[in-house]
Amino acid sequence: MYEHRSEPLISWRAFGVRFARHLGFALVILGGSLVIGVVGYATLGHLSLVDAFLNASMILGGMGPVDVLQDNAAKVFAGIYALYSGVVFLVVAGILFAPLVHRILHRISLDPADDDAQDGK
Repeated sequence: MYEHRSEPLISWRAFGVRFARHLGFALVILGGSLVIGVVGYATLGHLSLVDAFLNASMILGGMGPVDVLQDNAAKVFAGIYALYSGVVFLVVAGILFAPLVHRILHRISLDPADDDAQDGK
């Protein structure tokens, strides 16, 4: 997926395409997670779609729930969804930071002679 350290650093344009691909994948994960939360809060918590969206997005964003849930099934779902959301946060952060960290580490590990050739000197 990424270039080997013996290969030259990719162009900024190629890096932008790579980052856009990672951003798209992260947005798909976030969107799918939001749909899971909305459906769970709407069905188990008996909330309207707007309230379910609000609760799911607040949990997914790390802010916490808004509405008090009365049903035990809804409370268990909210707990599991909160744990899931914490993992999703870490996964999405990793997906978004991976290209940037790789580029920095690749740039550091380049041979100085290759670095001059990359800059056109």
